[in-house]
Amino acid sequence: MGVDLYRVMPMAVNPDSLDLPRKPGVYLFKGGDGRVNYVGKATNLRSRVGSYFGSSDKREMVPKLISKSDDIEIIVTQNPSEALILERQLIKKYKPKYNSLLKDDKSFPYICITDEKYPRIEYTRHPRKNSRIWGPFPDAGSAKKVIHILRTQFGIRDKDCRGKDGCMASHIGLCKGPCVNPEGYDDIVNTVISVLDGNAGVLIEALQQEMDAASAKFDYENAAQKRDLIVAVNTTLSQQIIHSRFYQECDAVGFSSDGEVAVVLILHTQDGVIQGQVSYPVIHRGDILASVSLVLSEHYLNHRPPKTLLVPIPLTDSMNVWLSERRGKKVSIRNPQRGELAKLRRMADSNAEIQATRQVINRSGSLGQAAADQAAKIHGLESLDHIVCFDMAQIQGKEKVGASVVFRNGRPSKKEYRTYQIKTEVDDDLRMMQEVVGRWMKNQKEWPDLLLLDGGETHLKHIHSMLTTHGLGDRFSIAALAKKEETLWRPEVDSVKLDRKSRVLVYARDEAHRFVNTYHRKRRSKGGLKSPLEEVEGLGAKKIQSLLRHFGGMKGIEHATEAQLAATPGIGRALAQRIFTYLHA
Repeated sequence: MGVDLYRVMPMAVNPDSLDLPRKPGVYLFKGGDGRVNYVGKATNLRSRVGSYFGSSDKREMVPKLISKSDDIEIIVTQNPSEALILERQLIKKYKPKYNSLLKDDKSFPYICITDEKYPRIEYTRHPRKNSRIWGPFPDAGSAKKVIHILRTQFGIRDKDCRGKDGCMASHIGLCKGPCVNPEGYDDIVNTVISVLDGNAGVLIEALQQEMDAASAKFDYENAAQKRDLIVAVNTTLSQQIIHSRFYQECDAVGFSSDGEVAVVLILHTQDGVIQGQVSYPVIHRGDILASVSLVLSEHYLNHRPPKTLLVPIPLTDSMNVWLSERRGKKVSIRNPQRGELAKLRRMADSNAEIQATRQVINRSGSLGQAAADQAAKIHGLESLDHIVCFDMAQIQGKEKVGASVVFRNGRPSKKEYRTYQIKTEVDDDLRMMQEVVGRWMKNQKEWPDLLLLDGGETHLKHIHSMLTTHGLGDRFSIAALAKKEETLWRPEVDSVKLDRKSRVLVYARDEAHRFVNTYHRKRRSKGGLKSPLEEVEGLGAKKIQSLLRHFGGMKGIEHATEAQLAATPGIGRALAQRIFTYLHA
């Protein structure tokens, strides 16, 4: 790809100082920390980037994008088609916050037949050069099942076959390759290709016969397995976009969204008859053209585009040119409003809507995600899919530690939990937390939606001030959650008492509290500092610390009455009774 570079030109996001070339290329909006917020392509970089600062761009995300970005970088390319390809690569690499994204982080998988003397069948995201390709397959499980069925039924080689006599695959009937019968192997390959091309009648008929035979013998488990295999074959073949040299005269593109959940669906037809469809789940940022273009560039990267493409929204000139270049001939791109083609296009929308509804149901079917979405909506936040929560623990200045827990989509992500030993000579939780959050932010490559502190208004003010000093005051939301009355504090927002609709925040705070106490207890055990009060159920490091402060030491606790214990902050009547019973039993 002939990219002029890569000449990257950093500049402040100031519309008066923009001096961009009138050339095709890619532009990147970047934050002060260097994180890429948005990647876009342009036929004319000057006019396209300049449009973000005018009144013509009505997209909701544009004001947020500009306010969150400190620099713009550009990469000049030789033509718009190269800009389109580069844009796709950079979106995959950086996963910018304001770009539409495919929900699968990786490329979708394919089934391919290799270009060898004795071809083999492979399931791969990166097909070999000159291979015959079928796909992509959003339902990867069904694609794998079809490969297994084809190997079982016909004996085609797979990626592990070394072509040697006596391999295990040949003994168990999964391979009838060249080491078994070189002369008949071409017929096997041609049959498999025919099935993948959509002529699966022979295979499905054989499976149905086996299912009927198993049922006749009352072997219902085996019959059910054959039934599932038939479903897998039909599912996979319905997803296929067959290699372009067989047909591909017309594709209809449908789109449907519900918030950030969206589906772009490609309906494939031949001679006016619907042959199949493939749907791509997308994280949608509100720009239909961006979401549709993203999927088209992914889908047609390995497939020749059709003669006619029916789209829900007019495409950019650069996308039109790229599609025609991929086909090798002019692609007729239409947005029909009436007639049979319009009906076909609307049918694609209807199918996309069904798939999007399923995505929403599946997404909200997760209690964790539903709780995160609900709390975000209540507190006016864009998202709470990524929460980091901090808590501290110590007993009379001994074994001072901190910990952070991470929640993803409303559920704990325990592999991202971290513990910290306090390195400075500080005695209070506030300065301990400042140290720990400061160490955390220096090692972050991804900022959360919310930084949550176990504490109150004072904790919030000090940590927010520290983050602002480092230029992170508005990079992400910050809040403190005091356990007393479950009060949530946020900068420049009135404090609020949480109810069950904000349970994900309480869950995160409680999990941080549990995790730091577990780590603190482990540290004290190693150092021989374990307190006898830890034997009391429900009494952790923070409550022991509260008791020690309130009574001035262990002797004061031992001589306290049950009522005096209950009056200690954070203890309560039931726990005071357990403490008193333990000490005087």
